[in-house]
Amino acid sequence: MELGAKLKDMRQQKNLTQEELADRCELTKGYISQLENDLTSPSIATLVDILNALGSNLSDFFHEETEEKIVFSEAEYIEKQSEGMTLNWVIPNAQKNMMEPVLVELEPSAQTEPDIPHEGEEFGYVLEGKVDIVIAGKHYPAKKGESFYYTAGKEHYLINRGKKRAKVIWISTPPNF
Repeated sequence: MELGAKLKDMRQQKNLTQEELADRCELTKGYISQLENDLTSPSIATLVDILNALGSNLSDFFHEETEEKIVFSEAEYIEKQSEGMTLNWVIPNAQKNMMEPVLVELEPSAQTEPDIPHEGEEFGYVLEGKVDIVIAGKHYPAKKGESFYYTAGKEHYLINRGKKRAKVIWISTPPNF
């Protein structure tokens, strides 16, 4: 953290000159200039006085917000393969979010593991091929370009009944995969 630059920015946001800030803190204009140019470091007590004069405090001054990651590359996906099925978690650590999107690829006759009944909802969009969404033993066919949506209170899974690979974006809320 560049202490001096941050103090200078805060001072300028308050429309104060170095001299005005120095007067409020019983410091010299030269000392404020040295701080802002990182030529000296303040004691904790002096920094607290300066921050009080600028309407801030130590906690807020040193709090650095981490920027939320928005875009994820294929290299960041987490992949799991088993018996004709590939699951790609396209948002790493999505289980901490409200929903969890997974890219599901199923070879012909392959199926996902049956998902036990749980609170929440599920949504899917078929990117390639065709699948059956099986809910409590009942089959609901969906093909490329179609979507599905259901509450997850009954056992459910996907099965590829086609002759080609099927690819589905499957989103669970809350995360359950």
